[in-house]
Amino acid sequence: MDVRGKLALVTGGSDGIGREIALQLQGAGAEVIVTGRSAEKLQAMAALGFGTIAGDLSSREGIDAVVNGVAGKPLALLVNNAGVGSDYELDDTASLDGAAQCIGTNLYAPVAVITRLLPQLKAQGEAAIVNVTSGLAIAPRAGGPIYCATKAALRSYTQAIRYQLKDSGVRVIEALPPLVATNMTAGRGGKMMTAADCAAEIVRGIRTGRAEVAVGQTKLLRLVHSISPALARRIMIKY
Repeated sequence: MDVRGKLALVTGGSDGIGREIALQLQGAGAEVIVTGRSAEKLQAMAALGFGTIAGDLSSREGIDAVVNGVAGKPLALLVNNAGVGSDYELDDTASLDGAAQCIGTNLYAPVAVITRLLPQLKAQGEAAIVNVTSGLAIAPRAGGPIYCATKAALRSYTQAIRYQLKDSGVRVIEALPPLVATNMTAGRGGKMMTAADCAAEIVRGIRTGRAEVAVGQTKLLRLVHSISPALARRIMIKY
């Protein structure tokens, strides 16, 4: 997809991977609107020439704000990047409120935003939807069952709507990052990819028309899973 002159919406675009995707799309000539929850971070993005929409995508009101914020605009690229983590131990410390927020933000919000913005995307003739899932959508880790479940569900949803929209002019892309250094992963051990490098692979995938963009170490995980799903699960469950 040639993004020059195209209008893009990046959810969760004021921080982390989303911010880097927005910056790199802007650098490639796109007009970019970002969403976020932090007024300070949105102000910083506005100062860089981005359109901004304040909205917490874990709530219906936040979803309404995002959809209404681009109403009537020639939206050609939707990047569903907003996400929250949810460590969840199945004991008396387990938080159902945290689980609900994770499910709402990571799964319900992209489904709702896609459903409501699809007519605008179709009207452009050529458009794309990018759903940012995770390598953990392929095989889960024990410490994050809710997060992993939302990403696996979004991966399945992405594959199904790709088929539904195959003749619509709207391409559906899945991006599967590995562990990336962001505020959400602060304090986690292990080697992490930078958000800028992760975004570069995702934007390259958008521009070259790939249906699935496995980023960094996710390429190896996807290969292992293709050979032995059981081995991939054994490797990742204690990750």
